[in-house]
Amino acid sequence: MLGKPNADFSLSGLKTALRLEAEKIAPISDQDVRDLCASFQQAVVDVVADRLRAGLKLFRERCGNPTALVAAGGVAANGALRKVLHRLSFEGGTLLVAPPAALCTDNGAMIAWAGAERLALGLVDTLDTPPHARWPLSDLVARPAPARKAV
Repeated sequence: MLGKPNADFSLSGLKTALRLEAEKIAPISDQDVRDLCASFQQAVVDVVADRLRAGLKLFRERCGNPTALVAAGGVAANGALRKVLHRLSFEGGTLLVAPPAALCTDNGAMIAWAGAERLALGLVDTLDTPPHARWPLSDLVARPAPARKAV
């Protein structure tokens, strides 16, 4: 994916490559695990940096200079990724906006909270409800937040 002109990326191939390498050298030692993890992290950082450079270039061409680069969720807690995001935002003349690493959590908590809010409103889906992998924001209807009951 490195060097491609678009900003698309996926880590599925990288995850598969890691699994295959681990299977090839099995049984793996503790040092093998450390080496594989460090290599995987560096590969992820390299891909994210490259794709982000491409994305920022496309953004500038289509919309002008960005005012900020935002990082959030569990990925924003990774020190190596934060470091490259800081560097790229500085090089691009933009601001990096990210919560303190201690407040960056996995999106699972956010999804669970959204589910709890839906349940409180009586919105229940069956297990055969299809996922919306690419749900355009334009399809969402803005509505006021429901009043909360005092506890």
